[in-house]
Amino acid sequence: MSHPFSTLSPDVVMSAIESVGIWPVGEPFALNSYENRVLMFRDEDGGRWVVKFYRPERWSNEAIQEEHDFLTELAQAGVPVVAPWRDDQHASLHTFETFRFTLFPQCSGQAPELDDPAQLFALGEVLGQLHEVAARRPFHHRETLRLEPDVSDAERRVVASPWLNDHQVRAYQRVVGKIRERLEDVAVDADSMIRTHGDCHLGNVLGREGAFKLVDFDDCLTAPAIQDVWMLLPMEQPQQWRAQLSEMVEGYEETRPFPHQQMSLIEPLRAYRLIRHAAWLVDRWEDPAFPRAFPWLAEAGYWDQHIRQLEQQLLHLESPLWLA
Repeated sequence: MSHPFSTLSPDVVMSAIESVGIWPVGEPFALNSYENRVLMFRDEDGGRWVVKFYRPERWSNEAIQEEHDFLTELAQAGVPVVAPWRDDQHASLHTFETFRFTLFPQCSGQAPELDDPAQLFALGEVLGQLHEVAARRPFHHRETLRLEPDVSDAERRVVASPWLNDHQVRAYQRVVGKIRERLEDVAVDADSMIRTHGDCHLGNVLGREGAFKLVDFDDCLTAPAIQDVWMLLPMEQPQQWRAQLSEMVEGYEETRPFPHQQMSLIEPLRAYRLIRHAAWLVDRWEDPAFPRAFPWLAEAGYWDQHIRQLEQQLLHLESPLWLA
């Protein structure tokens, strides 16, 4: 069975870029990206670009366009993001052969330094600005975060995979079942759901001298605002986490009130991400990039560790680290 990017050769990449009137100099350089294929290149005028080829059949054209329009809306409002390039017809989503692709100006920089209060404040400012614009209107084609249903779906996919032995399947189903029961009791106020980045970790925040930009909105979705906060800070160190969060809150509240009432969602969201991440790896195993990057998925030791991690997370659902 061929994987979705089996025909995305260097010649196809070059021809796709040239098809929209941009002329690369030299062969594009592949960046670390697994869900899509993302490459960096220079054009003949010295401009630096990133081209993203979307994984076939993952998102609809409407969902991708909604991501692009969200980014353009944010950029026009002054939020520091990298909006997609648009051609003379204002199109941002392009097609070449069987592939859909988008071009972005390259954004260079480093992740924030969490021991620097000024950078934490600046990071909070960016998130506050993001959510102020995000709350103005809804998504219509992007996904909505659903705790228990999405976890149940991920559990089915993991159990159906060939990687867990019978003992591991029973242990996995037992702990996920208990987590799912906890998630069923988690109330998420529909009025608190807004458009979010969705995958807002330090790798998706780039900047220089404390001026940061948010990149990679591929997983943007409707979710509680706290979804864009909790992944940025080291939850394993509660005292340090609280001090760092307080700096971010100050920056965030330069624009809008911080969603303190959503703090109780942090551990449910962490459980959600842990379970969904393993299912994502299982789903993508036929793509050769995944066995190369995540060879340990096929090892029994990984699943034993994952189950222990979920058992620990179950304890955190009962006694959140951020309350320690």
